[in-house]
Amino acid sequence: MEVAVGRVAKAHGIGGELAVDVRTDVPEERFAAGAVLTGRARDGDTCRLTVAAARPHGGRLLVRFAEVTDRAGAESLRGVLLLADTADLPPTDDPDEFYDHELEGLRAELADGTVVGRVREVVHTPGGELLALDRDGGEALVPFVRAIVPVVDLPGGRVVLDPPEGLLD
Repeated sequence: MEVAVGRVAKAHGIGGELAVDVRTDVPEERFAAGAVLTGRARDGDTCRLTVAAARPHGGRLLVRFAEVTDRAGAESLRGVLLLADTADLPPTDDPDEFYDHELEGLRAELADGTVVGRVREVVHTPGGELLALDRDGGEALVPFVRAIVPVVDLPGGRVVLDPPEGLLD
């Protein structure tokens, strides 16, 4: 299984460097020289990319991949999602920390057991994380905070919600 660790925003310069929006708490590990990532384009095509170098720049990382040697190659990767194998991820030491892939697919239910949807994805925003729930063809965005999501039961395959009135309407 793979998990998103970044997305290519744009080419940077003429030498094949890429500006990457980071989606990991440990970019120094995921984008370390020699790390191999899978790039997945919006059309589903994939490629393997080996990190040659990475450095911070204006809230993003500038990453050079061994397979990309010029601006044209870098431009062709615009929008590509960068994925790492979940088997390479270290375990979390904090019981209140979760990887996105651990939450995706969990059943969302109220304290009384009423199922209200399924977690489709974790949306990262400047204000915090949101759980995007699939709800009978619709979507609900739920702030991923303890007051609203008091229970995350990975073995039970569920999250328990205590939403304020109107949140799921």
